[in-house]
Amino acid sequence: MPGDVSEISDLVFVPLNTTSAKVDEKGRLKLPSDSLEWCRKSNILKVFVTTIDMETFQIYSIPGWMSTLKVLEGPGDNAEAFSDLATIAKTFGDTAEIDSQGRMLLPAPLRKLLNLESQPVWLTHVLGRIEGATNSVHEARMRQAAENLKNKVGSFKKLGL
Repeated sequence: MPGDVSEISDLVFVPLNTTSAKVDEKGRLKLPSDSLEWCRKSNILKVFVTTIDMETFQIYSIPGWMSTLKVLEGPGDNAEAFSDLATIAKTFGDTAEIDSQGRMLLPAPLRKLLNLESQPVWLTHVLGRIEGATNSVHEARMRQAAENLKNKVGSFKKLGL
């Protein structure tokens, strides 16, 4: 897709781990150094921060968000459902600038919805964007990942990996 940030990800090393970060009392997210470096090398200084599931948040480059918005607002079998997601994203999202210290002010409606102020969060790079989760969401995902872990590892090993 034109303007898709996955093109950027091919050019710049993308952090591979899930990293903890903190949202301060003013609602500013401080990016970890590897995420900040990725943003700078990708020339991402202005972002769109939002949620589509009202549980996690996403940080998009502006071209990445515009590309996503085309899908959400476009025609197709899922047009009504995707339009609903666009409504949620626009209600809780807004643009933010990454300052010289790697901080960005998260949108007030998003902070209130997810109770983000003065809280730790977990960040993961996915498909040219950064996904964010609160500590409680991250812990729930870890519990789910650990369920039937032996079977999951066994299936993985059968693949020769």
